[in-house]
Amino acid sequence: MAGWLAGWLAWYLVSNTAHNLEVRGMNTGFGFIDSSAGFDTDFKLIDYTPGIGTYGQIFLIGILNTLLVSFMAIIFSTVLGFFVGVMRLSHNWLVAKVALAYVEIFRNVPLLIQIVFWYIGVFSLLPVVKKSLDLLFGTGNLILNNRGFYLSTPIPGDLFWMTSVTFVGAVIGAVLYRRRARKIQDSTGQQTKTLLPSLAAIIGLPLVVYYLTGQPLAWDVPMLKGFNFVGDTSVPPSFLALLVALSIYHAAHIAESVRAGILSVNRGQQDAGMGIGLKPGKVMRLVIIPQAMPAIVPPLISNWMNTVKNSSLAIAIGYPDVVSLFMQTALNQAGYAVEMVGMTMAFYMLVSLTISFFLNIYNKRVQLVER
Repeated sequence: MAGWLAGWLAWYLVSNTAHNLEVRGMNTGFGFIDSSAGFDTDFKLIDYTPGIGTYGQIFLIGILNTLLVSFMAIIFSTVLGFFVGVMRLSHNWLVAKVALAYVEIFRNVPLLIQIVFWYIGVFSLLPVVKKSLDLLFGTGNLILNNRGFYLSTPIPGDLFWMTSVTFVGAVIGAVLYRRRARKIQDSTGQQTKTLLPSLAAIIGLPLVVYYLTGQPLAWDVPMLKGFNFVGDTSVPPSFLALLVALSIYHAAHIAESVRAGILSVNRGQQDAGMGIGLKPGKVMRLVIIPQAMPAIVPPLISNWMNTVKNSSLAIAIGYPDVVSLFMQTALNQAGYAVEMVGMTMAFYMLVSLTISFFLNIYNKRVQLVER
């Protein structure tokens, strides 16, 4: 009954909206997706030509730009958040207070203000193109100026696939070696060092193959031509400002979740770890953090989803995310407001549900481990 009622309500809303749009002479439907778009964007991850490319490609460009900055912000904010969260519980007064100041400052300032601050107050004030900062000591591989961040683009040769295959094989081998070490420890109590052998395999083996195959990798180094650098991979200042603001803001929230999770673990667990001779770092990594994860993961899910949704604030500084590019510029040109807003909403909902789905699976695993 509830399903029938929901279906009827959806049908009524769609048909009524379509009728009202038709009465007002407004176009409806999704035929615009194949229509050519007459504008360009300064940052895109796929090939696109104004006047030839379609609104469907514009939608895809916006999605990829949103996913790129969100994914990187999630990685950086999670690593930084765990680091600051552990610092908050440090016995060193200065370290704990610095971490506390970080959390209180960045958590209590609105994210939109932080985005504008980083864009106008930091990245727009970087040196001009002719006075660019070379971040790799004069090699020209990493360039930073007020027009963005430029880095060399790798160009793989014919035999580079052998290095790639070796790297993937080394990673798989390291994972299997670590599992075997765990089984030995579970059955006999004997610990096997896995970090150095794994790093040696993951780094050393691909390097050996790389040199044996004649170093089949060239680099497209950024070159200053005219008024800007060309022939490289680059990101605009708006991307950098958005990435930094999202990472720092959400790291402050994650840090509090990590601190609360650690405090939820019984104090006796730490004393027991110290009692069997483990160093404080190992006690935190092997005893405390695994038991704190069931309390950390649920708020972490919300933080990751909020990172993706908050990336829509990029419209304030002109970063071409899906809202700015598709729901603003494309909508103003083509119309089809209901369809474009609906597609944008569906994208954010799909991403949030995907994050929730996979993290809930992980959350169930750590809950089972705890029992």
